[in-house]
Amino acid sequence: MLKGKQRAYLRSIANTLKPSTQIGKDGVTESFLEQLDDMLRKREIVKVTILETAGLETKETANAICEALRAEFVQAIGSKFTLYKRNTENPQIVFPGHEQAKAKVKAENVTKKGKATKRSVR
Repeated sequence: MLKGKQRAYLRSIANTLKPSTQIGKDGVTESFLEQLDDMLRKREIVKVTILETAGLETKETANAICEALRAEFVQAIGSKFTLYKRNTENPQIVFPGHEQAKAKVKAENVTKKGKATKRSVR
């Protein structure tokens, strides 16, 4: 489940994306779902356009696809919607504040054995 700030970050990424695929008059088929799942595995975020000939509602279709692919709904604007699915093996998108945390120890406070010491105050 995405948190509000994560969803906002994904929306900012989606603003620059062009739609990767589209749903036509055949609607959502198994081959479309397989293709979309492959795209999500590679890119983690995908924008989809629903053509007028499909006659589908944007949010309903997006939610059905999310359920089928275990993806996250990011946003829907008009006839376009954006989906996100984290790649556990090779993540492409790193959310702000989720970088690897490193312990910060000043070099002057470390002895030769690598143990931290307290400095005496004169």
